[in-house]
Amino acid sequence: MVTTRRRWLAPVAMSLFVLSGCAVKSSVHSYAEPGADLRRFHHYAWGPADRSPTGDPRLDNNEIVEGRIHTAVDRELAARGLLKAASGPSDLVVHYHTSVSQRIDLSQREPIDPCPDCKPFIYDAGTLVIDVVDASSGKVLWRGWSEGNVDGVVGNQRWMEERIESDVTRMFRRLPR
Repeated sequence: MVTTRRRWLAPVAMSLFVLSGCAVKSSVHSYAEPGADLRRFHHYAWGPADRSPTGDPRLDNNEIVEGRIHTAVDRELAARGLLKAASGPSDLVVHYHTSVSQRIDLSQREPIDPCPDCKPFIYDAGTLVIDVVDASSGKVLWRGWSEGNVDGVVGNQRWMEERIESDVTRMFRRLPR
């Protein structure tokens, strides 16, 4: 019985390892204005929606994606003690922008050894940028962004939601507070 388990355990473990390498990954970055003290702010509001084209018509003016981004950001800001202003003035304004563009990855090619069978990897690269702005000065105090391959993600609602949740959570870990 033990040998039977070992026979199928190795292939299953290897399959999971290989599949995890195929998972869509993104990199997350942030910038904080030097000296910005976000502890002095208490309320935030969402700025007007960005109506610039994203580069993918499935994302342009997509209320579902917009709602998912708002929900994830609201959760992260609330966890850091910031309250969403119901009405009236707020200390901070939050904006976001998404874009998709086609990219070419040539990293598989060796610069010294010619590779007749090597082909560039062409993919859709997505970027989500979130800005936290001082409402009184209009100055960006913090910017978080994620970027990565979105092939297959944009057309799959479950993957898109998971990607937004994951990227927003990872971005806001970098928010100084």
